[in-house]
Amino acid sequence: MQKIILDTNVFVSALIQRSYPYYVVNALIADDSLELCISEEVFTEYFEVLNREKFAKYPDFVAKAQTILADIQKRATQYFPLQKLELISDVDDNKFLELAEVSNATYIITGNTNHFTMKEYKQTKIVTPKEFWETYLIQ
Repeated sequence: MQKIILDTNVFVSALIQRSYPYYVVNALIADDSLELCISEEVFTEYFEVLNREKFAKYPDFVAKAQTILADIQKRATQYFPLQKLELISDVDDNKFLELAEVSNATYIITGNTNHFTMKEYKQTKIVTPKEFWETYLIQ
């Protein structure tokens, strides 16, 4: 089983347009061989960002966001990071590395290549949605 962590920007992109983030999110929800890993801190960020008023201008964003959040709560496996890290310049993104460490995640999937400049963190590969879809997803 592949353990996956999605950066919040992947969910936002998936809800706005049909491209690689959309394909990855749909695969993650539909495929039982993929485990979505979350922590309380990561889910809180998902909830806060997906409920931002600025995204309501996109067709059906709010309704789709609520559905995605419900799917995450039902399907994801929650982990409890034990230590705080300070490895990424955007300190809010360190929570994804903390989750990767405690969950032994296979991948962190992110569109944020400005802050996630490393290709790996310990056992976890850090890839874009396109890289994951084209290279790593077992289809």
